[in-house]
Amino acid sequence: MPLMTLTRTWRMRSKAKDGSQPLTLGRDPSKLASSRAVYGLGSLLVVEASWGQERNPVKPKILVVDDSSDIVLMLTDRLEASGYTVLAAGDGQQALDLIETENPRLILLDLQMPKMSGLEVLHRLGDQQKLACGEGNSTEFVEITMPPVVVMTAHGTIAKAVEAMKCGAYDFLTKPLDMDHLMLVIEKALERDTLKREVAYLRHEVASRYNTIIANTSQMQTLIELAQRAANSDATVLLLGESGTGKELFARSIHQWSPRRNNPFVIINCVALTDTLLENELFGHEKGAFTGAHALQKGKIEIADGGTVFLDEIGDMNPDLQAKLLRLLQDHEFHRVGGTKFVRVNIRVIAATNRDLLQAVRNGAFREDLYYRLNVVSLSIPPLRERREDIPALANLSLQRHAREMGKTGMTLSPEAIQVMQQYPWPGNVRELDNAIARAVVLGTGSVIRVEQLGLGSGAETKVVDPEFLGYHEALEHYSRQLLEKALHRANGNQTRAAELLKLQRTYLARLLRQKQIEH
Repeated sequence: MPLMTLTRTWRMRSKAKDGSQPLTLGRDPSKLASSRAVYGLGSLLVVEASWGQERNPVKPKILVVDDSSDIVLMLTDRLEASGYTVLAAGDGQQALDLIETENPRLILLDLQMPKMSGLEVLHRLGDQQKLACGEGNSTEFVEITMPPVVVMTAHGTIAKAVEAMKCGAYDFLTKPLDMDHLMLVIEKALERDTLKREVAYLRHEVASRYNTIIANTSQMQTLIELAQRAANSDATVLLLGESGTGKELFARSIHQWSPRRNNPFVIINCVALTDTLLENELFGHEKGAFTGAHALQKGKIEIADGGTVFLDEIGDMNPDLQAKLLRLLQDHEFHRVGGTKFVRVNIRVIAATNRDLLQAVRNGAFREDLYYRLNVVSLSIPPLRERREDIPALANLSLQRHAREMGKTGMTLSPEAIQVMQQYPWPGNVRELDNAIARAVVLGTGSVIRVEQLGLGSGAETKVVDPEFLGYHEALEHYSRQLLEKALHRANGNQTRAAELLKLQRTYLARLLRQKQIEH
């Protein structure tokens, strides 16, 4: 019979002459404030009792697995004195049953036991974790981490220690136990386990946010298939497409599909920083490299070692930095700003741009050799207006996320709103769609989102615009507006930077934005 949760224990041996009256050693159970249950295992009798105070709700459960009742008693008293809740098992099978039903946070496991040894218990736990990992659902967080196991044995040898650690044990202690050392090991093991659980949860949260590429069109389905095939290699991927089409989402998905998924995914925006700052951001600097460089600082390339680097807006990178990036892609090494020693890294590079890189190569604005290094696998993501079948699903997914974040669950889109969204040209693509849904959720007062809450204008204004069938002046106005919006997006709303990209005066750009009523 598995033992119940231990809150206080007494050792009782049957030493009376007639064999019917046991001799109680330690505290007398009859003097307890309340006694709830008594269970026996060999010479060990366990009493579950209340001492008129609540257990510490913060301290986790610890499972003690040992066939010696004396060891169990000693460990239980010490652990409970430190505020832990203790479970106990006398053999390996009882331990596995309790692990399944009670979910302890840490296991103290004896290696030498009858029926099933501690090493066999470790093997079983490892097999169960592999099975759980194989059956895991990527859209739902499931706790599958094996609890840390501290192995105890009176037959401590190096061979057994190595074997136990290979099976997944956190630490290996020999009997007789040093209790102070054991308590320190337990604290460190629980602290490490907490960090592992937090990392696993945060990784799931990030993955769940970026694991849903909507693909109802054959074009998008083919694109996803190509991306998944490319993910299994270390080939450089070049993502092409207009702003807001989801290039970062594709980059994250390729990383999640790749063998590097458990290593860093680092994003570097090549247009958000000046050339000097971007170089420092990429490669880091040595101590004393420039005024204010008081210590060595690693760049994002070095931080991403073993993982994936996403270079967004690669088409706007300075030619000098392009040369250094080419060296990195060719030799997998670089030197920090102000340094002379090369640093080797193992990274996978995914680059993205909304520019025509071939045209930039012809104009001398982009290195031809770098272009071919980046363009090993090229994926062109279509704009939203070319995949209108995906709009309802994208809108509903965005609605669910924003409604959940703002505490307005249960909101739906009216049929008229969906129809208008499918007719709208979406110059800002998926990003603009997501912003429109967020606005509607914020301003919405009911459970149904109506057309006017989307902020897309009237139905007449949301008809699909095909510039080829517009008059000269209308087409000119259409392209002018589109050009201004793209420049603002690439400059992250910075009008000075947008004016530089368009080769316009800052004041003239501001006047154009006011005339065309373009928000920025």
